[in-house]
Amino acid sequence: MTDDQTVRPAAAGATQRRRRESFLLESATVSTLTLLGIALGLAMDAFAVAIGAGLQLCQVTRRQTFRLAWHFGLFQAFMPILGWLAGLTLVAYIAPVDHWTAFGLLAFIGGKMIHEAFGRPEEQADACDPTKGWRLVMLSIATSIDALAVGLSLAILGIDIWYPALVIGVVAGALTVVGLELGARFGALLGRRMEVVGGLILIAIGVKILIEHLTG
Repeated sequence: MTDDQTVRPAAAGATQRRRRESFLLESATVSTLTLLGIALGLAMDAFAVAIGAGLQLCQVTRRQTFRLAWHFGLFQAFMPILGWLAGLTLVAYIAPVDHWTAFGLLAFIGGKMIHEAFGRPEEQADACDPTKGWRLVMLSIATSIDALAVGLSLAILGIDIWYPALVIGVVAGALTVVGLELGARFGALLGRRMEVVGGLILIAIGVKILIEHLTG
């Protein structure tokens, strides 16, 4: 074999490596844009629920904003990780009922908000704070359960979950802050009966999730 014959395969190999590196860089850019799209899509339910919570509260403190944004962002980041780690085994059991779970939680809390909007003493308002206790946990689960499937999809594609989970959580937390502030401003302007609207929003989100899964 001549030196020229030896150099040609080496040069061809180097060219192929450069092409693969270029392709990977392009794929990373597309993946980032896709990831942002996924994060925004997943955060829409959290955004809408935050508006409903703001309508109920009317006046929102920094502590309430932090609690809601932190928990919504945390659960939104945790659910893809859970789906990624569980793989097909756990998600196969959860997928048939995840939409019913989200619908049930949102409908239950929304119904309670509507019920409590009528005849609830003002001194009990703090007990109905959606940024505290079991309400906060239920809302966090209901708005993030769809993210399980995203984690599963990333696992199937062989994509590492940690960076996507971080982006998804940060986007959800940021939109939660915006939604809560918007809801609080409308609630303060139109009065505490806007809690009824907030409850209806939660129920509508639950119905939307249910319909999308049943007809999708």
